[in-house]
Amino acid sequence: MEKAYKENKMGVMPVGRLLFNMSLPMVISMLIQALYNVVDSIFVARIEGVTSAAGVNNALNAVGLAFPIQLLMISVGVGTAVGMNSLMSRRLGEKRFEEANSAASNGLFLEFVSALVFLVLGLTLIGPFFRLFKVDDQLYPLCMSYLRICMVFGMGLFLHLGFDRILQSMGKTNLSMVAQIAGAVTNIVFDPLFIFGYLGFPKLGVAGAAIATVLGQWVGMVIAMLLVIRGEHEVKVSFRGFRPNRHSIREIYRVGLPSIIMQGIGSVMNSGMNFVLSNFLTDGMGVAIMNIYYKMQSIIFMPMFGITNASMSIIAYNFGARNYHRLMSAWKRTVAVCVCVMTLGLLCFQIFPRQIVSIFDENGVISEAGIKAFRTISIHFPIAAVCIAIGTLFQSAGRGFYSMLVSLMRQLVALLPAAAILALVTHELDAVWWSFVIAEFMSLAVSLICFRRLYRNDLAAIRPAA
Repeated sequence: MEKAYKENKMGVMPVGRLLFNMSLPMVISMLIQALYNVVDSIFVARIEGVTSAAGVNNALNAVGLAFPIQLLMISVGVGTAVGMNSLMSRRLGEKRFEEANSAASNGLFLEFVSALVFLVLGLTLIGPFFRLFKVDDQLYPLCMSYLRICMVFGMGLFLHLGFDRILQSMGKTNLSMVAQIAGAVTNIVFDPLFIFGYLGFPKLGVAGAAIATVLGQWVGMVIAMLLVIRGEHEVKVSFRGFRPNRHSIREIYRVGLPSIIMQGIGSVMNSGMNFVLSNFLTDGMGVAIMNIYYKMQSIIFMPMFGITNASMSIIAYNFGARNYHRLMSAWKRTVAVCVCVMTLGLLCFQIFPRQIVSIFDENGVISEAGIKAFRTISIHFPIAAVCIAIGTLFQSAGRGFYSMLVSLMRQLVALLPAAAILALVTHELDAVWWSFVIAEFMSLAVSLICFRRLYRNDLAAIRPAA
């Protein structure tokens, strides 16, 4: 068994082939995850009898207003999982297997506690949150029913993320793909059944979309758990006599907490944008357009995150093994692939925005405004690719603070103020979308500054002498 540990593919396989082999299953699973989010919104947009006075589908607005809290749940779950992944991969690279096991068990414990926290919040505080926005008597119950189900039954989301990252940290992304695809397919299959009441299922509307979502999360969680527990892996998960380990938890959150804050900032940004769009502008279309944009951009971003998640394990492993050349080779290839993916996304959003928006807008109420939004926002895609790839390097090296700082500067210091100023000065929805481009340039500047510090303080120390 010891021999198998020493020959972990992340330390010996040619880097290009390794990145491809690990990324491909994750890209496929992430793409399917993105597609089921899109399908979910397509079905929701076709719910009848919930049209607002402005002609916008209130079911779609409800999902859009709930999205920041769902994003916050994902932020906590993914951030904790990122800390697990980084710690486990580094410990495996250092051949410290017991500490890798401790990271896995303690990470799953933290995911469980996080799910309990959101369960309580889902039963108590979401009402006041929705009152921050201009929701009418029809929209409010739609928001409440959708989000409450997602939060109360969110255990599947958190534990799925934990078990999934255990598989990724060992380089077994093909097994991770199986669990993610199973969850996504479950969601897609049950969406129309619960939303529209097909095949004898109850017709539940927006609540049905939430039920299909949590059902998919639980299916993915169960499969990922079985793959981890029943397989022969380097990392062993056991809760027999388990007690939280302060050292492991501290190390997980050293990377994970900045990641949680970084992604949680995205939730604040999304809520802030919803506030700007619903309070500073009067056309009533902004929230729906932004919801459509975020669902469609995930088809571009999620596969890229599949690439960066795979490369994070490779980079962290070789950082732990102090193999500078493999580390940098993996990272440079990650940058190149991410830029190519995002450039392709830019072209799609520039050439086909009408076809994309019309999927969600049968009556043409928001199509023209949506087309302008897609073309403006997508300008920042290639720049975002570079920033995300640099952030992956930060997290792999255990410097999650740098990623958090970049996200803070981008979304709270640049994007939200720019959006509010543009809305107040121009009173034009089209102008608000330029805030995304402004913010990305700031993100790039801060990323490059932090990258220089990382190189001098961490990477130069493991670089072989010329």
